[in-house]
Amino acid sequence: MIETKIRKVGNSAVMTLTTEMLTILDAKEGDTLFVIRGDDGSLKITPHDPAVASALAAAEIVMDENRDLLQALA
Repeated sequence: MIETKIRKVGNSAVMTLTTEMLTILDAKEGDTLFVIRGDDGSLKITPHDPAVASALAAAEIVMDENRDLLQALA
């Protein structure tokens, strides 16, 4: 577990990401991060767009189902 504080900057509340957090996320200053809300109300921070990950998972299923056809087309 990594602890961090929320502080006020202007009209916003911000959370500082430590160097350790950025390393775990494989992110750097200027990168875009995505926050996903879980069914239990929890938040998950990820450097990967969940919409892209979902589309890639769907494409993988289609490719697995149609492997022979795709090999014939290649």
